[in-house]
Amino acid sequence: MTSGSGVTGGGSGIFRRKPVEEIADTSAEQLSRSLGLWQLTAIGVGGIIGAGIFALAGAVASETAGPAVLVSFLIAGLASAAAALSYAEFAGMIPKAGSAYTYGYAVLGEAVGWFIGWDLLLEYTAIVAVVAIGISGYFSFLVGELGLELPAWMLGAPGTGEGHVVDLFAVVLCLLIAFLLNRGIKTAAQFETFVVGLKVAVVLLVIVVGFFYVKTANYSPFFPFGLSGAFTGAATVFFAVFGYDAMSTAAEESRDARRHMPKAIVYSLAISMVLYVLATLVLTGMQNYRDIDPESGFSSAFASVGLSGLASVIAVGAIIGILTVMFTFMLGVTRVWFSMSRDGLLPAWFAKLHPVRRVPSRVTWIVGIGSALIAGFLPIREAAELTNIGILLAFVVVCIAVIVLRYRHPTRRGRSGCRACRWCRRSARSSRSG
Repeated sequence: MTSGSGVTGGGSGIFRRKPVEEIADTSAEQLSRSLGLWQLTAIGVGGIIGAGIFALAGAVASETAGPAVLVSFLIAGLASAAAALSYAEFAGMIPKAGSAYTYGYAVLGEAVGWFIGWDLLLEYTAIVAVVAIGISGYFSFLVGELGLELPAWMLGAPGTGEGHVVDLFAVVLCLLIAFLLNRGIKTAAQFETFVVGLKVAVVLLVIVVGFFYVKTANYSPFFPFGLSGAFTGAATVFFAVFGYDAMSTAAEESRDARRHMPKAIVYSLAISMVLYVLATLVLTGMQNYRDIDPESGFSSAFASVGLSGLASVIAVGAIIGILTVMFTFMLGVTRVWFSMSRDGLLPAWFAKLHPVRRVPSRVTWIVGIGSALIAGFLPIREAAELTNIGILLAFVVVCIAVIVLRYRHPTRRGRSGCRACRWCRRSARSSRSG
């Protein structure tokens, strides 16, 4: 592990830090600043809302929390908001690629930065592969609904089914996302914004149509598993309310990162939480929690009221939802890799940008091909579980780092346009003065 050139912060060896001022004002090779506030927000919403809104809600409602599943989402959202505000604080102060890696390196030292950087590289790549397999499953379902039969060899990785050789659709999808990201961040973000709009429209359709079939009697008892059930459910759905961490890796590509990144982080989490709560309110109102299908909650709920045709719409919405998650996390892993290479913790060859599009093309293709191989040839349920550990480690590092930074540099603050961040800073200063 070696330090990049210009790392002159406090400490020595693996404990040396890269000063915040040096990171924020570096003259090293820069990514293209093309993203506005709503494009950043769309990337965040795309990373947060995936198939979880359709899959997790039904499972938690039927088995863990009952109608109080909306309380579970609120608890998880509040916990996630604490980390989100820490990310927002750093994003306004250090508008550079790298997210938790960059923040940890600047405040806690090279060893922490190197460790959390590798944690993010492995975690985000695993997420890309896992969700690619998820989309492939939905695609196979829709093809079957159309009465078409695909060859068994292309439907899954070896060992996942009879005759399976490769999950071809997942492989192609990983390569297509890599191709899209290599077209330039502006083009890629326009595509992401459009697809996120479609996804939100599908969720709103489910909410609005389902509202007319809600029976208030289904909300009683509201806590059938007790208050502990709501908290247990919150632990289950917690990983449906992150994604802004990957979006924060795009800080260096924001036109006005100090103002837009904190707002985009808060907005994306707020929008996602509103949709989650409304969707779970409709789901548990349409059916008694005992009758909710844990595998396909919304589909079975609409079928129970004679609207089974919406099941296909929900399947399409799930595909769109997972697609945007792939985009956000592949963007995240390539930007963390680029940032580590630019700092000298990985070979500088990886930090080379495309001369015209100003994107890390080499890294993007490596991640695209690597995730395609994982998704195509490995059954990776274990890898999916490991992503939970990675997310928690990143959150812990960022939350600790923002506290350390507040006490180490009490007069330094990001020029954030986010009111929530300003309120938190005022509260922190008041607690210290008190």
